[in-house]
Amino acid sequence: MDEKQTFVIVGASLTGAKAAEELRERGFEGRIILFGAEAERPYERPPLSKDFLRGESDGKPFVHDEGFYEEKNIELHTGVTVTAIDPLGSTVTIDGSGKIDYDKLLIATGAEPRRLDLPGADLEGVVYLRTIADSEALGRRFGDGVKVVVVGAGWIGSEVAASARQKGCEVTMIAPENAPLERVLGPELGKIYRDVHEDHGVRFLAGTGVTGLSGEGSVEAVLTDTNERIEADFVVVGVGVLPRTDLAEAARIPTDNGILTGPSLETEAPGIFAAGDVANALHPFYGQRIRVEHWANARRQGAAAACSMIGEPVEFDEIPYFFSDQYDLGMEYVGYAPESDSIVYRGDVDAREFIAFWLKDSRVVAGMNVNVWDVSDQIRDLIKSRNAVDAGQLADPEVDLATLAE
Repeated sequence: MDEKQTFVIVGASLTGAKAAEELRERGFEGRIILFGAEAERPYERPPLSKDFLRGESDGKPFVHDEGFYEEKNIELHTGVTVTAIDPLGSTVTIDGSGKIDYDKLLIATGAEPRRLDLPGADLEGVVYLRTIADSEALGRRFGDGVKVVVVGAGWIGSEVAASARQKGCEVTMIAPENAPLERVLGPELGKIYRDVHEDHGVRFLAGTGVTGLSGEGSVEAVLTDTNERIEADFVVVGVGVLPRTDLAEAARIPTDNGILTGPSLETEAPGIFAAGDVANALHPFYGQRIRVEHWANARRQGAAAACSMIGEPVEFDEIPYFFSDQYDLGMEYVGYAPESDSIVYRGDVDAREFIAFWLKDSRVVAGMNVNVWDVSDQIRDLIKSRNAVDAGQLADPEVDLATLAE
């Protein structure tokens, strides 16, 4: 029966590509149409602020080889914009090409950078990083002695600052927080990242806001609320992203910080699913909605959505995971810790080889391993066990983490 069905995927992202792959892996024989607004075939975004940005990778970080989509009979259309969804008529409207009927639809439109709304924000040289083209253009600006101001100290801002510094740029980071990544990791762990950046020569302006940007045609300086004028050859803005929900909103599919879905990743509109950065999904393990903006979630949710689309029972309950590499500091983070009452460390924090555990009511809710490897699965098992743990045992490197999850 599925040979006569048409599944449409809006968003030729990692999520969309993995969904299309999984549909074929699961035996779906119908028509798969994958639409992407960018000219490139689907690619992975993490390298865009790391090795690809620095020109150290062998090529573009595509999800699949060029011949994959033709081989799997997946109709990939790049440089094509879907302008509307009609849930009642089960159609999508393609810019300049009319309508296409679908039996099932996956929205994987991802997110887009938040834009500065300040005087001078539209000057040439004020740049954002989201696409391969953005990364290539940004990398070409790097060079010894080039003055770079990074506005924002989240993951993108921190990784771009590290890459720019590694390429010889003079880097200033500006953020309202007291440390990089403070909103995600808290002040204790954020201070470690602040020290790392300052050790590598980055000037970090903590507790500082940007009031405007100045220049004649091109940006020349950043103005702060401390009345400082910071010279800049260019400015990188990394102040978060917004889920691309316009299509869903216009189609009256419920949204709230993303497209709302159940654990199966189906929206309130029957036959329409959402996954990846754009999805705010009800998470069975946490009992609340969570929207995750990281690579692992995009990859896993795409595959899970495909299963759900062909009628397999799905409850997406993967524990969030992300990673980051900055200079010689590599980390992996597992869990979700909007609230915690203590942090326990295992290892040598001063040497920057340790694991940090966030606890709530004596239970591990998240863990981050820094320059310590092959422990993320054990941390995940410990979180899923919901076991109360003794802080002393958690901090003791001689105690096997696996035993604490039993």
